[in-house]
Formats: sequence, C-alpha cells, structure tokens
Amino acid sequence: MVADTRLQFASSPDDGSSPRDDGLEARVASVRSGIADAARAAGRSADDLTLIVVTKYHPASLVRALASLGVTDAGENRHQEAQAKAAELADLDLTWHFIGQLQSKKARQVRRYAHVVQSLDRTSVVDAFAPTEAEPEPPVIDGFVQVNLTDDPGRGGVQPDDVEAMAARVLETGTIRLRGVMAVAPLDEEPRAAFARLRAISDRVVALEPGATDISAGMSGDYADAVLEGATHLRIGTAITGNRPAAP
Repeated sequence: MVADTRLQFASSPDDGSSPRDDGLEARVASVRSGIADAARAAGRSADDLTLIVVTKYHPASLVRALASLGVTDAGENRHQEAQAKAAELADLDLTWHFIGQLQSKKARQVRRYAHVVQSLDRTSVVDAFAPTEAEPEPPVIDGFVQVNLTDDPGRGGVQPDDVEAMAARVLETGTIRLRGVMAVAPLDEEPRAAFARLRAISDRVVALEPGATDISAGMSGDYADAVLEGATHLRIGTAITGNRPAAP
C-alpha cells in the first residue's frame, strides 16, 4: 500500500534555531520512506528516482542542513535567489535545478550556476542557450521541456501538441542535453490521470530522442501518483522544508 503523501506541513523555525531542530531530519526521512513505498508499489527501485528539494524563499542555511542529511539536488524558482544561494553554497557538491519560468535575457546568467533547467517552454528561452559569436562554445546543460497539462494558455509550459517541435528546437542548440519532460498536475484533475497523460507525451519525446527518458513530475502532495506513472525526478518542497516563508 502506498503511503499517504498528503502530509501535514510543519512551519519553519522563526526563532533563529537550526532548521534541523524543527524536525527537518524527520521530514526528509518521512519523504524518503514515502518514495520507497511508492516505488515498491510501482515495481520500481527508489534508487532510480531523484529527489529534488525545492527551497523557494528559505535561507541558504536550510539547504546546507539538507546537504548534511544527504540531499544532493536543490530546486529554485527565482533567478536572483538561486544565484545567491548557489554562490553562498559553492563549497557543497549540489546539483542545482532551475524550475521557475525563465526569461530569455536571464538564460546565460542561469547557466553559470544551474546544472539543469526544467522549464524550457518557449523558443526564445531555448535559443538563448545557443552558441553566439561572443560565446561560441558555451557549456552544455541538462534541460527538460515543460508541458502545460491545463487548458489555460497563461500557465507555464508547452501545449501537448507542440512538444515535439520544442524538443527538436532544444536538440538543435547543441548546448542543451535533452533529458525529458516536466509538468505540474492541474488542480482540477486527479494527479495520476494527469501524470498518465504526461507519460504518453514522454513516449513521443523518446521516439524523437531515445535518451530523453526522464520525467519530472510530482510534488509534496502527489509524488506517489507521479512515481506510479513513471516519474524519475520528484520536486518536493513543503513536505520537507515546512511552510514557505513570506516572499522577501
């Protein structure tokens, strides 16, 4: 039986205490246990799943505490915050995932610290990573095509019918290693049904690029459903970090 992943979230400490004093270690262990349960239910190995802890608005000290607990992948939504944290924590061996909406004019700055960009959803953003006369051999980063699983065109992500074209554009840059697809489950749909649609879209991308087999899906409340539908990367925030602080 898959563990219930709709957890009660603790608040982050506001008294200057260490994040671990607020039960961080227990929350990390609980989520890891839930992931292992979901993997078993899906007939998969938890070792094949990547846990990305999303630390939006939380201090760099929390990320450092997470690293001490064995967390290796951190996710950020905002460029300025991510840039500052990556610089402050440069002594740690972390993989930084940029998962927020990205402006094309910021793409090259993001590439300086991020190892993975999970929100490729516009040709202007993809093209911003391509070689230029000023930078003819830029570093290669990993990328996911973000898919919009809703009917709202204002939401981030490529419409399902346009995914192959976006994936082809990514491959053309030569500076983005296409890893697969990413999406957020719509609020008005059962998560597993949404993730099943994402899995079918993933199959289409793999037909275009056999190495792009990764699926980034599942957050604090629905990661078990994502694992059942083939997710390889889980973006977990509040179930581990506690309630998100107010925006600075």
